Amino acid sequence: MDDKILLTPSEAAERLGIGRSYLYGLVMRGEIASVKLGRARRVPVSALEAFIAERLRQVNGADA
Repeated sequence: MDDKILLTPSEAAERLGIGRSYLYGLVMRGEIASVKLGRARRVPVSALEAFIAERLRQVNGADA
């Protein structure tokens, strides 16, 4: 099991099953939170979980 709490954009994209550039677009639009550490950008695992939860709420809300 991976205990990382911050992922590189490539790792985050892989976890979501999307491309790195698409992930960057989501980050730049504020749909996925990220942090800057010097010049490096990292995506908290909790931000991926929040993104997925929000998408599920949108889908479930649209079906109601």
